[in-house]
Amino acid sequence: MTMRAVDIIAKKRDGQALSAEEIDFFIQGYARDEIPDYQAAAWCMAVLLRGMTHEETTALTLSMARSGKQLDLSDVAPLVADKHSTGGVGDKVTMALGPVVAAAGQPVGKMSGRGLGFSGGTLDKLESIPGWSAERSEQEFKQQIREIGLVVAGQTRELVPADRKLYALRDVTATVPSLPLIASSVMSKKIAAGANVILLDVKVGVGAFMETLEDAVELAETMVAIGRLAGRRVAARVTDMNQPLGRAVGNALEVKEALATLRGEGPPDFTELILTEAAHLLMMCERADDEQSARRAVEETLSSGTALEKFRAFVAAQGGDPAVVDEPDRLLPQAPVQQDLLSPRAGYLSAVNARVFGMTTVHLGGGRLRKGDPIDRSVGVVLHAKIGDYVEKGQPLCTIHARNEADAAQAAEELLAAYDWSEQPVSPPALIKRTIQPDDIP
Repeated sequence: MTMRAVDIIAKKRDGQALSAEEIDFFIQGYARDEIPDYQAAAWCMAVLLRGMTHEETTALTLSMARSGKQLDLSDVAPLVADKHSTGGVGDKVTMALGPVVAAAGQPVGKMSGRGLGFSGGTLDKLESIPGWSAERSEQEFKQQIREIGLVVAGQTRELVPADRKLYALRDVTATVPSLPLIASSVMSKKIAAGANVILLDVKVGVGAFMETLEDAVELAETMVAIGRLAGRRVAARVTDMNQPLGRAVGNALEVKEALATLRGEGPPDFTELILTEAAHLLMMCERADDEQSARRAVEETLSSGTALEKFRAFVAAQGGDPAVVDEPDRLLPQAPVQQDLLSPRAGYLSAVNARVFGMTTVHLGGGRLRKGDPIDRSVGVVLHAKIGDYVEKGQPLCTIHARNEADAAQAAEELLAAYDWSEQPVSPPALIKRTIQPDDIP
C-alpha cells in the first residue's frame, strides 16, 4: 500500500503512534521537497499537540540524521566524546571542558552552533580569537581529532538537512516548544556528527529555553532515551540557569574567563561544573574506574597546565593565534567603554536574572535577534556579585563593556532590573539539579 503524507498527518492528529517507516517516508520526502511546507507544518502541529513515544522520537532522530551525510569516526578513535548544552547565558563550558577532557586522553569531536536571542553561541565566542576558523572539512575534522584530540567546528550543510528545514518551519508555525521536535533536532545533529559518547547539559531557569525543572527533566530523559535506543552512550545533567554561569557574559569576555579557568583561576561555580562534567565524561568513556579517579585526572590537567596547552594546540590547529593563551588582554577584542553598575542599596542578592543579562548583551551588540545579524565580540558584562552575596550600597554589581557611553547607560538601566535584594541571608542555587543515566529511563 502506498503511503501518503495526509494519512500520516491524520494518524498523528488522532493521537496514534507512527511507525518508523511512516516517519522516514515523511521526513525523507520533506527533505527532498516532495512533501510541501504546509503539510510539514500540519504534521509538526500534530506532534506538538499529541506528542511522541520515545520509539517514535528515536525513529524521527535517525531519519533526520540519514537525510544527509553522517560522519564515521571509528577509523579515528574507538570512542569520540561530545558535550552538548541546550544553551544559556555565560555558558562557555565547551571552551574549557573540551581541553580538559582531551588533555586527560579522551578525544573530543564537536560540531557547535551560533547564538540566537539571549543565548550565546560557542562558535561566535571562539571567533573572538584572531584567525580562528570554525570551517573544517570532514578530512580536517578527523585529522584534528587524531593529531590534537580536540576539534570544535561549524555544522556543514551536508549534515542533517531535514533538521535545518524543519527548524526554520517550526520557528514560524509556533511549534518550537514541542519536546520530541527539540530532542530529535539536537540528537540528530549529535548522531550525524559521529560522536559515540555524549554528555548533555540541559539548562533550566529564566536564562534557559526550559524554564521549569519538570520540562528540563522531560527533555533530558527524552534525549537520553533516544541515545540508548540509537546505540549511543548518552547521559544528561540538568543545571541551573537562573543566573549567568561564571561571571563573564559576552563573546571575548567569555573566552578570557575560559582561559582563566584553564589556568586554575576561574570562578568557583564554573570551575566546579567543568570538573564534574569532565569527570563524568571520562567515566562514560571508561577512562576512569570511579568518580574519585576521574576527578583526580581532570584536576591534574589544570594543575599541570596540560589543559591550557591543549587549548593552545587546538587554537593553532584551527588557524587562530596561539599567543592568545598568554596575552588575552592584548589579542582579544576590548570594548572602548567599561562602566561599573553600582548597587543602589545594601543587602543579600536574592536574584540575578540571567535572561536580562543575555538580552542586555544582545542590545549592546554582542548577540543576534535574527540569524545573520552582525555581532560585536568585545561587548558584554562581567559580574562581581551573584545570588547569596552580600553587597554594600555603592559597591560594583557588575562592569558593563560597551561601544559607547550611551549604550553603557542604557545597559545599566536594563541590568538594574535583573537584581533583587533580601535583608536575610540567601543560599546560592544548586548548580546541578539532576543527573539522568540511561538506566533511569523506563
